[in-house]
Amino acid sequence: MNPSTAFATVFADELARCGIREAVIAPGSRSTPMAMAFHALDRAGRLRLHVRIDERAASFTALGMAKASGRPVAVLCTSGTAAANFHPAVIEASESGVPLLVLTADRPPELRATGASQTIDQVKLYGDAVRWYADPGVPERRAGAAGAWRSLACQAYAQASGAAGTFPGPVHLNLPFRDPLVPDSAVPDSEPGEPGAEDWPETLNGRPGGQPWTRFAYSPSARPALPVPWTERGIIVCGDGDYDAGPLLALAGQAGWPVLAEPSANNARRGPNALSAYQYLLASPEFMAAHRPDVIISAGRPGLSRPQTALLRTRVRRHIVIEQGPGRWADQARTSTDVAAAVELTGAPATVPAPATSWLSSWQRADAAARAAIEAILDEDDGLSEPRLARDLLRVLPDGALLWIGSSMPIRDVDNSKMRPDAAIRVLCSRGASGIDGTTSAAIGAALAHGGPSFALIGDLAFLHDAPGLALGPGEPRPDLCLIVVNNDGGGIFSALEQATFPGPFERIFGTPHGTNLRHLAAAFGLPYQRLEHPDDLVKALPGSGLRIVEASTDRAAGTALRAELRREAARAVRAAGRPSG
Repeated sequence: MNPSTAFATVFADELARCGIREAVIAPGSRSTPMAMAFHALDRAGRLRLHVRIDERAASFTALGMAKASGRPVAVLCTSGTAAANFHPAVIEASESGVPLLVLTADRPPELRATGASQTIDQVKLYGDAVRWYADPGVPERRAGAAGAWRSLACQAYAQASGAAGTFPGPVHLNLPFRDPLVPDSAVPDSEPGEPGAEDWPETLNGRPGGQPWTRFAYSPSARPALPVPWTERGIIVCGDGDYDAGPLLALAGQAGWPVLAEPSANNARRGPNALSAYQYLLASPEFMAAHRPDVIISAGRPGLSRPQTALLRTRVRRHIVIEQGPGRWADQARTSTDVAAAVELTGAPATVPAPATSWLSSWQRADAAARAAIEAILDEDDGLSEPRLARDLLRVLPDGALLWIGSSMPIRDVDNSKMRPDAAIRVLCSRGASGIDGTTSAAIGAALAHGGPSFALIGDLAFLHDAPGLALGPGEPRPDLCLIVVNNDGGGIFSALEQATFPGPFERIFGTPHGTNLRHLAAAFGLPYQRLEHPDDLVKALPGSGLRIVEASTDRAAGTALRAELRREAARAVRAAGRPSG
């Protein structure tokens, strides 16, 4: 067995022992040893292999799977610019704490800086965006090599998953290979993971019983919760992130505080204290002037609107940020007075409802008034609009469904809708760097990991930006995913920003109309397609199986006007709801 094949077989076997169950590869020559090792594990049923022709699509597919499953996913490419196309997904994974094992094949040292084809400087290519980096060198036939390779796999897995005490995220291994890149002709791929080659100085097998080479016994230190004296005027803000919101919701119930939770805050928008129209309340100067909090507790990565950011900039007595992981917390306004792993309320009343009526109930009353005003406007218009589409979609998704949301206008429209309070659906979104990169591929990856009915609500630009992600080969695992594409022929989010006040250059350089026929695009990839003509068509378009596309054509200008009307009417309703008595 040649050294490249030996390394790849041993390394892939050890990754499977650690817990890797999904691997995504983009085709190439230099990555042949690892690709064939993953293929052998796929044939043996030890992991599931996914092949994508585009590296960016491959990396975001892996990101979606890792985000939905919560466990590391391996993604592999060949040398050269192929590795550079992983960078956006690596950044998103780093910012959102998604465990990725990024494997880039490389040329051996003697071919670097020589003008060799497909050779670039891949050393620490992703900079500080990865939790850990290693270049183990070219595989060699020597005693002790197999143990070193297995140890490397375990360390990489632990660093990505957080088992080593790190905040989960991407890990980069740059793997140089010399020829031969393919297995020796006498070596079949029917016995993956247990090489046992007789021509090596020692056995290549792993530990008995399929155990990993190295086990990590790390557990977070038992730090005491930060004591927080009770005050009536408190708020809990839950931003995007994969964290346990249960303790914060329990604290809100104990303290009588409202919960302002984003859709992708890991099911935090539930329970009687969670508000669904909170963004409209935050946008009301009169309401916020009368509802200045004494304490804010924030978790995850909040930041879906300027009023929300303004709330976090408010100078309050205490702003406690719940850390995302070791040494990681989100405080973009830099107003935090404390960073803690958890909080513990002290001095709270035995029963909350009575003392909370002057604070919590006024938030709830204003929230209900704003919600009623919004619903009335959406119900009276029979036309297709993005806010109504988001609202109606949340109402009709089946229990147990996964919903992936685009990080531009779709997530904001969903945020302004009333979500189901029964935790029946799971909402995910790439809000780490909040880009539109790889949106379709990430949704496909999440759907593959979810394994059940999945849906995505994305914009047309995000859909076109990742069109190669639709190219699934005939033998590839296929998700049960309905892609609902809101097509307003351009970038709708800019219509709500200051750029829209410059009509001369706006449409060309911000609106960016594209005129693409999505029906033809779906046909090019052989995908089922439906077009919504009326809001009631949504219920009929969702059922189905496999990867399919539903297009909802909307008007950007009309959508901007509708959202402005919703804000105006919600503000009137909030003012009419009155101010708190305390």
